Amino acid sequence: MAKKSGDAGSGLRYRRIVAKFGTNLLTAGSDELDMTVMAVLVDQVARLRQQGAQMLIVTSGAIAAGRHRLGTPRVRRDIPQRQVFAAVGQSHLMQFYDELFRRHDIVVAQSLLTRHDLSDRQGYLNARNTLLALIELGVVPIINENDTVATDEIRETVIGDNDTLSALVANLVDADALVILTDIDGLYTADPRHNPGAERIARVDNVDAGIEAIAGSAGTSRGVGGMLTKVRAAALATSSGVDVIITDGRKPNVLTAIAGGIDHGTLFPARADRQEGRRRYLLSGLSARGSVVIDAGATRALCAEGRSLLPAGVSEVQGAFERGDAIDILSGEGTRIARGISNYGAADLRRISGIRSDRIAGVLGYEYGSEAVHRNNLVLLTP
Repeated sequence: MAKKSGDAGSGLRYRRIVAKFGTNLLTAGSDELDMTVMAVLVDQVARLRQQGAQMLIVTSGAIAAGRHRLGTPRVRRDIPQRQVFAAVGQSHLMQFYDELFRRHDIVVAQSLLTRHDLSDRQGYLNARNTLLALIELGVVPIINENDTVATDEIRETVIGDNDTLSALVANLVDADALVILTDIDGLYTADPRHNPGAERIARVDNVDAGIEAIAGSAGTSRGVGGMLTKVRAAALATSSGVDVIITDGRKPNVLTAIAGGIDHGTLFPARADRQEGRRRYLLSGLSARGSVVIDAGATRALCAEGRSLLPAGVSEVQGAFERGDAIDILSGEGTRIARGISNYGAADLRRISGIRSDRIAGVLGYEYGSEAVHRNNLVLLTP
């Protein structure tokens, strides 16, 4: 059973939901967007909004929309051509969503993201703050990869698919659940469209090599991602504290049913505390801009006591970094023991290293807090 994190009076298991709509679902298996299918999905999102849920949509379909708009058959797969399709189709895809949500008096906003947006610290915070502000205003963000510039996506690599993007977004906004809606009812032991003996797997607690092997042979789609990318996206999201459900989006009211606590498809339950998972995600994709060496007392405070790193424990500052950059934290022996977000730039940290926190303002003339790295922005890298 998935965790129940919705408001007690709302009847919802999940309050903040990222719903990913795949190409196969949105086109109903054809070469163009199916407005009837899209309307059904939008109706469910609107009903959940009325019940108090906060909804975000990660959508595929821009390339399909552009190809249909230009009247081009599915024969060319080179990068520039598909980027053209994406550029043309993105506006039409948003036009369809805007028209359908307007029937429910719901405002939508387009958000185009790339890997760079989410791997850069400032870009990550900007994207997070914007999306959270939108949902607090009652707006439904419609999110897609920026296919016109993201060549990883166009080459159909795992890194650039919208399944992975949906997992990144779910972590970005601290979602309760990620619901990946496709044209198959979850993960099966084999492809059920070709093997009548295939059985649905109702729950996956850990995505290991065996599960990936099953997913690799259990169905593909007309879009970029097949079942394997969905399972890998589930592994990413669950490690960040998000429940993931993969299911058939064509089933009546499936999205509202899942939000209300009815099990569908395959559940991948969260495998980590959400706050810890978000910290790990935040730091895992960032390149350290510098490092600090800390003394034995500070090492003990971080590793054994779970405390913040104070300037008093910093014995050396290495490299050039700015406030808000990721830095490595090294023991006196040079072992990398943690990574964190520095409250101070390298120049300032050199001036205050080794001093008590109550002297920071006197030395610098200002302060950004008593910690060099706050424990909420720090992840230990050693057992």
